[in-house]
Amino acid sequence: MRLDITDLRLFAHVIDASSISRGAERSSLAVASASERIRGMEELLGIKLLQRVRHGVRPTAAGERLLGHARTIVRQSEQMRGDLAGYARGLKGRLRLLSNTAALSEHLPELLAGFLVANPHIDIDVEEQESADLVTAIAGGLADIGVGSEAVASPALLRFPFREDRLVVIVPVADPLLRRRSIDFADLLGRDFVALPREAALQRHIEDHAARLGGNLPARIRVPGLDAVCRMVAAGAGIAIVPETAWARRRKAVRIERIVLNDAWSRRKLVLYVQRRDSLSVPARRLLAHLRRSHAATF
Repeated sequence: MRLDITDLRLFAHVIDASSISRGAERSSLAVASASERIRGMEELLGIKLLQRVRHGVRPTAAGERLLGHARTIVRQSEQMRGDLAGYARGLKGRLRLLSNTAALSEHLPELLAGFLVANPHIDIDVEEQESADLVTAIAGGLADIGVGSEAVASPALLRFPFREDRLVVIVPVADPLLRRRSIDFADLLGRDFVALPREAALQRHIEDHAARLGGNLPARIRVPGLDAVCRMVAAGAGIAIVPETAWARRRKAVRIERIVLNDAWSRRKLVLYVQRRDSLSVPARRLLAHLRRSHAATF
């Protein structure tokens, strides 16, 4: 029986995404190549691993059993690579970090850059995901460290405080909404929004809450990145919901003000998620310590 690490990692990604195409994207594979690999696994094992459902795929009973083994093997493989990296000349350790939009755009860039400078033999793969998705991935051994909202904490994972995070409404300085110091999200659903791309974790989070209220967010334009969002709002293209740190960082450069959201989901604590520390590779333990030191330095 020959199932390589790429096959097993792909299979886990497909299950977590409930989609072969999205699983292929997470595995950096073409969809056709991913489909062929899945078929090859089923032919090799002589069993059906996936079944089609209305909105994608899900594992069969045999697929569920394989998934547990796949996650264990992938996790052990990554740990082995990290532990041996320091002994091999020219061999670099590599780890995978998942983050929600707020942490990735506002808190992590300088921290990760500093870590890479101090650790020239360690590389990092960074991927943006919603907090709930990244918690599932960390629990399944598909990544080393996650940075997301404490609201989706899993008892299967260790978590450590990282940053306070609040979502606010930003508006142009002359907008009539500024007569209000705070506002309910439901009162904004009739306004035009400047939004991030649909696949952005923060945008999915906001639009999920709009759907729960029976509405939607009419995006006049979708732009890549919070800097572009703030500039478009300042120019009068619409309003937006962003992390308060994004507003504070850019308010002097562009003419925008913020209004506090009353909704509980707008106030979040960002935490670091990992499995048991003794299951982490050496590079992952180093990065975890680096990020935890940064939290201590903010107090």
